[in-house]
Amino acid sequence: MYKELFDLTGKTALVVGAASGIGRAIAEGLKEFGAYVIAADINLEGAREVGDEARYVDISSLESVKEMFKGLEKLDILVVTPGINVRKKIIDYTYEEFHRVISVNMIGHFYVVKEAIPLMIKNGGGSIVLITSIRAVVVEPGQGPYSMTKAALVQLVKTLAAELAEYNIRVNALAPGVVDTPLTAQIKKDPRWYRAYAEKSALKRWAKPEEMVGPVLLLVSDAGSYITGTVLFADGGWTAVDGRFDPFKPE
Repeated sequence: MYKELFDLTGKTALVVGAASGIGRAIAEGLKEFGAYVIAADINLEGAREVGDEARYVDISSLESVKEMFKGLEKLDILVVTPGINVRKKIIDYTYEEFHRVISVNMIGHFYVVKEAIPLMIKNGGGSIVLITSIRAVVVEPGQGPYSMTKAALVQLVKTLAAELAEYNIRVNALAPGVVDTPLTAQIKKDPRWYRAYAEKSALKRWAKPEEMVGPVLLLVSDAGSYITGTVLFADGGWTAVDGRFDPFKPE
């Protein structure tokens, strides 16, 4: 009985942002556990490498999102991963940059979920996971709009969980810490920033994208059948540790 809790055989999963980073690892992981994976991304060639089926999507465009769902008859699992970050203090932000971040990280997620809901209701239920971040609860200078959008996703998840429970649809969020992906490449290029980010977590290292697969698998499978409206932190203890706590340990 319990060995089957994580089995996704017969499930159809749509992973948006599947061509690289966390989304790619999740698509590969869900497929390995038996799901039929539809990999969607603005990078269609990359999506084709990981999915049983690939679809193009630019989630900042409602027309593109609607096109992605055309002809899709079954949907049990939806994971939405795309995110962009313009690392600037707000005083230096351009309005164009602000709208670009908002359109992908927040509005685009709303588009995807809104289009997915009727299909899941028709199919009798499902599970939705949005990727938020530690930046939904802790911030640093230069990540204002990014943090805003990630906090907004948390509230979207809670609202959807409350509204969709009657349809047997569970909605949760995964909040990674610092993960070695294209999104964090700018930080990784500077050894000082790379070390600083590693030292901030309790585990003293960056995460690998594949370390996000297990938490998502829990949330979308029968193993997480009583979990909805929550945020699962996979941050290596980042949000648990309030700065340096051993004054005698050398820097």
